[in-house]
Amino acid sequence: MITFYAFGAAFGLPDASPFVMKALVLLKMSGQPYQVNTKGMFKAPKGKLPYLDDEGTVVADSTFIRWHLERQYGIDFDHGLNAEQRATAWAVEKMLEDNLYWIGVHWRWVNDANFAKVAEVFFKPVPWLVRAPVVALVRRRVRKSLHGHGMGRHSEAEMQAIGNQGLKTLTTLLGDKPYLMGEEPCGTDAMMYAILASALCAHFETPMKDEVLRHANLVAYEARMRGRFFPAK
Repeated sequence: MITFYAFGAAFGLPDASPFVMKALVLLKMSGQPYQVNTKGMFKAPKGKLPYLDDEGTVVADSTFIRWHLERQYGIDFDHGLNAEQRATAWAVEKMLEDNLYWIGVHWRWVNDANFAKVAEVFFKPVPWLVRAPVVALVRRRVRKSLHGHGMGRHSEAEMQAIGNQGLKTLTTLLGDKPYLMGEEPCGTDAMMYAILASALCAHFETPMKDEVLRHANLVAYEARMRGRFFPAK
């Protein structure tokens, strides 16, 4: 059986990380049995989650997890799409990962009010004697990553302008379809759901959330994906 390494449910979301949520949706779409392990962070091959262990084959990174599932189990997450549609879906996925994800990181990890909520949950397992320096260290690393990526060099207004354009692109491409490319979810829907679910998270107040709420089809889409892959128990 596949062992999938994740952070675990938090903030009312299936996982704290959009990339973990993406991989979780892909696993559910694959139909393969799996178990979740939330204690693998310090053994992560690339120092990040998610990763999986498929009977001894360790695969790190959500994109490589997707490709592994497709190769190993003969799955085509973009089944039914033509070459142009596949290219569009891939380009959208990279926009989600390279722009909207990092804007979300800023609003959670740099904004003080939101970060206080993150720290309260995310660092709870850290012994209180060392919690404060650990929190400060990790937050500095996240800020450094944002700066290195480039998104962190922008003002908040510039950052959100990029985010708003990305959301406008999503709402236009989705239109009145149930899923990004048509009647059934494709591989990119996994990341699109993860980003929108994170943005709409009730625990945080952000301009990204406000912008998503202006697009009724994106709000309905997130609810549709959540109901399909993470139905209320």
